Amino acid sequence: MSGSDAGSNFAYDLALLLFRGIINVFFREVRPRGSFNIPRDGPVIFVGAPHSNQFLDLLLALQVYRESGRRPAFLVAEKSMHRRVIGSLAKSLSSIPVARAADSAKAGTGKVYLSPDDPCLVLGQGTKFLEEFKPKMQIMLSKVVNSSTAEVTEIISDTQLRIKSEFRNETEETTTFIREKVEEAKSQGINGLSFKSLPYIDQNEMYRHVYQQLQEGGCIAIYPEGGSHDRPDLLPFKAGFAVMALGAMAGNPNVKVKIVPVGLSYFHAHRFRSRAVIEFGPPLDIASELVEKFKNGGSEKRQAVSQLLDQVYNSLKAVTVRAPDYDTLMLIQAARRLYQPPGQHLTLGQVVELNKRFLLAYSCFKDKPRVQALREKVLKYNRLLRDLGLRDHQVPRAQTVSWKTFGLFLYRICLLLVWTVFSLPGVVLHAPIFITASIVSKIKAKEALAASAVKIAGRDVLATWKVLISLVMIPALYMFYAFVATIVAVEADASLNWIIWTPFITLLALPCIGYAALKFGEAGVDVLKSLGPLIIALVPGKNRYLERLKRMRQELAKELGEAIDEFGPQIWEDFDKNRVVVPSASVPPSSGKLGLWRRKSGVGAVDAQGNLLSHPMTWLDERLFGWSYSAETSREVSRATSRQGSDDEDAGDYDDLLKVPQSEGTSFQGQRGSYADLQRLRATGKND
Repeated sequence: MSGSDAGSNFAYDLALLLFRGIINVFFREVRPRGSFNIPRDGPVIFVGAPHSNQFLDLLLALQVYRESGRRPAFLVAEKSMHRRVIGSLAKSLSSIPVARAADSAKAGTGKVYLSPDDPCLVLGQGTKFLEEFKPKMQIMLSKVVNSSTAEVTEIISDTQLRIKSEFRNETEETTTFIREKVEEAKSQGINGLSFKSLPYIDQNEMYRHVYQQLQEGGCIAIYPEGGSHDRPDLLPFKAGFAVMALGAMAGNPNVKVKIVPVGLSYFHAHRFRSRAVIEFGPPLDIASELVEKFKNGGSEKRQAVSQLLDQVYNSLKAVTVRAPDYDTLMLIQAARRLYQPPGQHLTLGQVVELNKRFLLAYSCFKDKPRVQALREKVLKYNRLLRDLGLRDHQVPRAQTVSWKTFGLFLYRICLLLVWTVFSLPGVVLHAPIFITASIVSKIKAKEALAASAVKIAGRDVLATWKVLISLVMIPALYMFYAFVATIVAVEADASLNWIIWTPFITLLALPCIGYAALKFGEAGVDVLKSLGPLIIALVPGKNRYLERLKRMRQELAKELGEAIDEFGPQIWEDFDKNRVVVPSASVPPSSGKLGLWRRKSGVGAVDAQGNLLSHPMTWLDERLFGWSYSAETSREVSRATSRQGSDDEDAGDYDDLLKVPQSEGTSFQGQRGSYADLQRLRATGKND
């Protein structure tokens, strides 16, 4: 290894170490699935989706490195490379810059509209086409028509130009839509639509870097949707990664590029201490027929690229949770929670797998009368939950008023006060960061939403800016506190040794105080969330609503289970064999007492609703109120029904049992997966 390679590897490892610390603070839990699918050698393109976050998508690189020791190079927008923080981090990760025409867009003069006879002829009023356009440049219309774009082939005059094909947005041709909007504008006295000119970008240098990386047996990572978004479904893919794979193999017959689909599922990605699952699909081999078509050029080249795009898109559908709209996604998640019987605690991987299966089944049977009726009942149940201020997992164990309910309420109030006091110093000291990050991230989200035609609420940039602001402010704030502490030591006439050591002690203590505030605050939030059903139980007159809600949930869960038993076998032939959730009939009935069904976990204990009460005094809930027997009994039930490999959730998952061989001389973290991964491999083994 040359000195430059060793230096770049050191910078890469250092950047990942920093990012790992950020991830551990920002996320409460990150779960990998299918890590055994990561190729240990040879050229690889990791294709990730959905592109839900501009900064935290480095999760892909972190997980690949942890599981295989490989260092994927990212393709990053050239505009981002010029930013101070993101640019420095991207360069440390050996990222390849990609110039985007939209980043250099310039507002055009005048207004434009389409010829009534030819959709490829653009007419202008007060325009300067001869001055502002050249062939191969692009014209992009306003957001009113979803920023539709087209390539310019001929500039006829200052008021006429010809485009290569009809205008398109991210998903479809928009000629009819554009004509309608032009007519609306004319009715308001406006003679057309505003537009921008996009320069022609020569990507040869970028492709040269990519080909070199792949031909040397390296790996790259790319998000083919382009810019980040917060939509529940995938955006159409850019063809870049397909051209890269086919071009590298066409240029060197000895290069065999594999494409690995990577699905990222975020649980409230814009929120602090959220959760994420990253799933690696089976690597795709590129057929030699596609490479030959690519070499022939012309229409055959375009056909080869299109076929490879379709293959990868279909592979990504198997590792991502895709919904046609946000309301459908919320409906599916509500149904999944209702389907999960009390006492069966799922891993994040199993939750993602259930969401995918529910979405697939719903898309197939959503027009069935039984499914539509069930949908209305689920929505009604959700509205009642919202009115009572409860979460679904709190309903099964919510009890009517008793002395134990009141005692537990007082105890948890006291516990909440304890965690509040413990976390208060760190919260106060870091308050400037929290406040600034919240304000600035919301401003940036609004700006991103205004500049984008695909974002829904701009949530994809919230987490990015929260992290970036924290990275900038934490060192500055800590230095300020160290300076203030030193001034206080001087004013207090402390000894010279104390004055010298004060700033160093302060700089060492502040991260510890911050981490303690994080853990104590997290415990306090969990306790706060657990108070909802207790308050409902203690408020006079609310019991009848609570009982109605519990009955409604039981009936819904039963109807949902029956519907799944009816429609499930129509999609999956091995439906009963490969269930993610054991039918509720196999779970013993509840004891009817408030209590905790606990399991050992790196993220805290779990209460009767599966809700995490991650504080070290959880055991007192059981001992103080006499629930240790039910907790012990249900712990055995949970072990038997939740399909987890060990008591310790963080000790590894089912892929550990497969003993995937490591490269000689290397030792990395054990591979982790899910029950679904194990079932697929078992099925493969039976066929061999």
